[in-house]
Amino acid sequence: MKKTVSLMLTAMLAVQFLMAQIPAGIKFLNYEKNKSAKEAFQKAYDANPKDPQAIYWLGQSMLTTDGEAPTKEQVAAVKELYRKGLQEAGSDAWLLVGMGHVELLERGDMNSVKQKFEQAITATTETKGKNKGKPNPDILNAIGRSNAFVPSGTGDHAYAIDKLKQAAAIDLTNPDIMINMGINYLKMGGENGGEAVKAYQDAIARDPKNARAFYRIGKIYQSQNNKDLFEQNFNNAIAADPAFPPVYIAYFNYYANRDVNVAKEYLDKYVANADKLPENDLYLADYLFRAAKYAESIAKVKELDAAVGTKALPKLNLLYALNYDRTGDSVQAKSSLEKYFASMPADQLNPADYDLAVKVFSKFPGSEAQAVTYLEKAIASDTSKQNKLGYMAQAADLFGKAKNYAEQYKWLQKRVDLKGGAPSEKDYYDMATVILNSKDYPASLVLAKKYLLAYPDKPQPYTFLRRAAFGADPDSVGGILFENLSFMDSMYMTMGGKDKYKTELFRNQYPLIMSYLKKQDIMKKDPELKVRPDNTKPDQVVEFLAITQKLLTLAEDVIAEYPDPADQNNKFAQDVKAAMLKYQDYFSKPPQPVKKGAGGGASGAAGKGK
Repeated sequence: MKKTVSLMLTAMLAVQFLMAQIPAGIKFLNYEKNKSAKEAFQKAYDANPKDPQAIYWLGQSMLTTDGEAPTKEQVAAVKELYRKGLQEAGSDAWLLVGMGHVELLERGDMNSVKQKFEQAITATTETKGKNKGKPNPDILNAIGRSNAFVPSGTGDHAYAIDKLKQAAAIDLTNPDIMINMGINYLKMGGENGGEAVKAYQDAIARDPKNARAFYRIGKIYQSQNNKDLFEQNFNNAIAADPAFPPVYIAYFNYYANRDVNVAKEYLDKYVANADKLPENDLYLADYLFRAAKYAESIAKVKELDAAVGTKALPKLNLLYALNYDRTGDSVQAKSSLEKYFASMPADQLNPADYDLAVKVFSKFPGSEAQAVTYLEKAIASDTSKQNKLGYMAQAADLFGKAKNYAEQYKWLQKRVDLKGGAPSEKDYYDMATVILNSKDYPASLVLAKKYLLAYPDKPQPYTFLRRAAFGADPDSVGGILFENLSFMDSMYMTMGGKDKYKTELFRNQYPLIMSYLKKQDIMKKDPELKVRPDNTKPDQVVEFLAITQKLLTLAEDVIAEYPDPADQNNKFAQDVKAAMLKYQDYFSKPPQPVKKGAGGGASGAAGKGK
């Protein structure tokens, strides 16, 4: 009898221990105190290694990282834990959900994942009592959590939100349901930020002291650069629970580049409330870098490197690169960056990392393509259109600094294509500048015309078209220059004509006459091209006189607009007018017959004989 009582007491104590450890572990997870969470769940598992909830939550804690996706090794270890649990406990709902989570992380077949989720729901649906026909809200919440805590582009977030809504209708008090719902909304895209905020606000309605919900609202407003609202919510999180660590590290990261002294205050608060980990010294090394204490920062990084290594803390390589770049050691900065990019998944890199790569690699001619491969990986993995546009701009900038204008133009074009719709004026200006720098004049002419048609009231496209036309036809003999200047003239006439564009029209005609002046040298040497005695004119002379007349008219317009003889426009127009009158007079008069003297000689000769 005593033995039976003792066994019953031991079992009751084990249950009570589990009931205490699991909620404590969940809170640690929510507070991003992952080490403490693992310890709590490990104790629960050790007390009863066959308890499905203890197995499930231990696995969840094993998947945690410092804000990054779990490694393949982590996923494999959790998969084995859940597999063993399913083998021993049968198709338990908690373990089915856990295995579904693992398959999501492995990017497995979604139908297989949902089959496990639905099987878990069916297995825990009440068959009698007041909740008959209702699924277990904790299982529904776990399904929502599985989809929330996977990398972007993974999971079915609409499906998860539907299950979380069912859970919220059954369990009216658990705030974690609403927080998981908000995370899933955000995973569907930034345009769902409003729905996410509503979900977090519902979590606060369920638990007014929920620091995590306030913090997550603040992160949304921080992503929108709304300083007032993100600080309001961050401060609400601190007021709700001053021991909530994530808000302090978020503040540290915000102020790290703005006010290192304020950043240090928040770092100290984070260290006081977070798990005691070597990783905390990483933030200290970062602070020392921000405070321009580069030697101290490098010393701290080396200390951490010796203690835990860059494999465990790959961001050590980033701090090496930052410090070496700042101290002028570009070779070591480049080497550290190469190690950093090789060890970090593309979806865990930040725009600032690529900013640094562009800065460092641009110092090494020939390394542009290497840097761009990192940017291409970022573009492929990042679901944010805005981030993709930023990466493309960085690639274009990198090739621009290397004066590889052809590649720079390609990236600018890719960026315009991704933006969609008609290119902006800046898009046209940037592309026109680059394609002109590349001296691809045919392509430059095409783009400049598009720019001009899109923005005919701006002066820049006319300048680009004029420069491209001269570049494509520098000798003014191929017809390309005339064709494009005539196109410009037609646009000037459409946009206001001579009243508005007298000078521009005049200057566009001048290159035409310069071409004919070159032809005049030939005409002087060829007697067949002169005006004939009967006053008939070759076609080229007729064409030349027509252009001359146009120039005279436009020159007089410019003189009228700039009447001051000292004005450069007036001087230029007067010179042209004088030259055109001279040529007009020359080509308008037939040649005079040659006078002959006595004896049949020329008059000059006869005179000489006298």
